Amino acid sequence: MEKMAKKYFWRFAPFIFVMFWSGGYTFAKLGLAYIEPMTLLAVRYGIAVSLLLPFILWFSKPWPASVRHWVVLIITGFLLQCMYFGLSYLAFKKGMNAGTAAVIMSLQPILVAALGPTFIGSRVGRHLWVGLIIGFIGVALVIASGNSLRPSPWAAVFLALSALAGITVATLFEKWHGIKTDPMIGGFVQYIVGFVFLMPVAIATETMVIVWHPELIISLAYLVIANSIISVGIYMALLQRGDATSISSLLYLVPPLAMFIAWAILGEAVTKLALTGFALSAAGVYIVIKRPS
Repeated sequence: MEKMAKKYFWRFAPFIFVMFWSGGYTFAKLGLAYIEPMTLLAVRYGIAVSLLLPFILWFSKPWPASVRHWVVLIITGFLLQCMYFGLSYLAFKKGMNAGTAAVIMSLQPILVAALGPTFIGSRVGRHLWVGLIIGFIGVALVIASGNSLRPSPWAAVFLALSALAGITVATLFEKWHGIKTDPMIGGFVQYIVGFVFLMPVAIATETMVIVWHPELIISLAYLVIANSIISVGIYMALLQRGDATSISSLLYLVPPLAMFIAWAILGEAVTKLALTGFALSAAGVYIVIKRPS
């Protein structure tokens, strides 16, 4: 029974990851009306640490036994929680719109595929490149359908590209070091790292004013539980089990699904061009994940 449960979990885990990760954009947008970006991330990480701590103590998960393992967790936490999330939020603060940011971030699967042979020894076949290109075209159509590709300040573009570098390096680094970590322990350490680095940034650059509106509470609940604990944990677990390019290709589904979630919660429009882009993104991911016979 337990073996079958694990089998079904890993079968559906990619879809759970994509759904929860995609909703993060909408709920972050919902919450940022009442709190500044770095303050939001610091509060988010602080709550995540507080929620995970009793579970870790109760279930007595195995902690890293070597200095190298601890260093690996700290580096991954910094790359993902500080560079990716932190710099993405700063890019929005500097004036970047969501459409441009989504196009920049959707380059991640292609970067992982291109850099994989050099850094982790993975080889990308022709069918993978076809899937990656089709998926990227689908993402571009989704973003173009919303007419959101407006010019952004160079400072915001630099921050977004740095965030892209953060999640790309984190993905390659996770496959390169080959150390398996319990997702709960890994997430717990990551959020401590994020809190330690970003709380001083929030104190130094923001007012730290928080308006405890119900929408902010809903936003934080989603970002902490669904986005931070569940989706990030699944992403790291999938990377430990599978191919980095295939796992990264799932991020192509994030902008289309984020648009549908924004339509359902915020009432933002979904066009026929967006539906076409979603279909292409799904086809691209299918081609990448499917193994050639």
